Amino acid sequence: MSETVWLTREAFDALATELDNLKTVARPAISAKIAAARSEGDLSENGGYHAAREEQGLIEGRISQLEAMLRDAQVGAATNTDQASVGSKVTVKYDADDTETFLIGSREMLGVSDIELPVYSPQSRLGEAVLGHHAGDKVEYTAPNGRTIHVDVISVEVFQA
Repeated sequence: MSETVWLTREAFDALATELDNLKTVARPAISAKIAAARSEGDLSENGGYHAAREEQGLIEGRISQLEAMLRDAQVGAATNTDQASVGSKVTVKYDADDTETFLIGSREMLGVSDIELPVYSPQSRLGEAVLGHHAGDKVEYTAPNGRTIHVDVISVEVFQA
């Protein structure tokens, strides 16, 4: 079963462009490399052929990954600035007064930006716990080790790449 991948319009477009480039430029180029290496004769000791086949496998793997991601993508992000939802940048405070700021969504949602921000899926324990909540709300969730974690939602804002 596939999991929804939340993407901004910019991230979706960037991934679609990458997919198109892999299919129309990279795939034909690697096929030509393989054909050229194959024409050199004995394939068992042809390093160029084996390297090109490995590169082809990487390209085909990335194409498959992108196709699945784009097929399962939900384009859009938070528009409500005071309620945590997919595309929200949320700051929480844990019991020990540690704070954390993160994005609710997916790593791909960050698009081509180089922002270093932790990302929690809306299906993750913390992501699910804060969804629908506002600044000032207290929420709790169960950690994988069975411990109950209490957090205070400090702020919620729309993520801007």
